[in-house]
Amino acid sequence: MQKILLLAVLAASLATPALAINRYNSMSYTCAAAQALVNRERAVIFRHPAARAKNLTLYDRYVSDRGACNLNEYAFQDYLPTKDQKSCPLYTCHSTSELDDDDIIFRR
Repeated sequence: MQKILLLAVLAASLATPALAINRYNSMSYTCAAAQALVNRERAVIFRHPAARAKNLTLYDRYVSDRGACNLNEYAFQDYLPTKDQKSCPLYTCHSTSELDDDDIIFRR
């Protein structure tokens, strides 16, 4: 009986969406609204037009802070086109292995 109950709980937990990230069109939001959306949800995926290639749509994940990144990642300021601005500042996660020695600042 306990095994059946355990299997039922396991099946129910697998059926629910875990850590779902919402997707939005960046051109439907002003910069302030996009920033507020990211801060409220901590991580979202924005669909936006590519800057260099015509008729190409990009999908990128934007986060509110370092806490929304994986352990081996850091929050890096990036820019997203929105309804009112070509370059709205938001954060994306980048791997710490991408850091150059020039990017590391040592304090004395």
